[in-house]
Amino acid sequence: MLLVDGEQRILLLRYLDPPGGPEDRHYWLTPGGGVNRRETLAEAASRELREEIGLVVAAADLGPRVAVTSGYADLGWARGRFRDDFFLHRVAAHEVDFGGLDTIETEMVTGYRWWTVDELGTAGEPVYPLGLAPLLTGLLAGVIPSDPVPLPWHH
Repeated sequence: MLLVDGEQRILLLRYLDPPGGPEDRHYWLTPGGGVNRRETLAEAASRELREEIGLVVAAADLGPRVAVTSGYADLGWARGRFRDDFFLHRVAAHEVDFGGLDTIETEMVTGYRWWTVDELGTAGEPVYPLGLAPLLTGLLAGVIPSDPVPLPWHH
């Protein structure tokens, strides 16, 4: 999920690598997660926003699906081929609430930050998905792709 606030910043969550590992080994990632059986992509995105950051938004009210990436990953707790679909959703503001995180997520997610495009471009820490800064630059300028933009896989 690409969640953008009224100040044109994107929300990224700070993940430890590996889960429960040292604080100096981390990366930044957009909110999101898996799709449950019989769930549409939009329903999954809506549920993940509620669970991960406490944002309640109906699936029908999400913005457009603007990007996709896929590839193989071994996450330790799961491995195989994964696909990430990214919706663009705007909010005036949002206070993040981690109260809905499950056990594995509480071992991985250690914080959050709202980033500007300029900050993304000069980040000294890993930020995923790859290609986020140029994608976000276009989206914030009002360039919404007719088909999701393919992004490089990040593992």
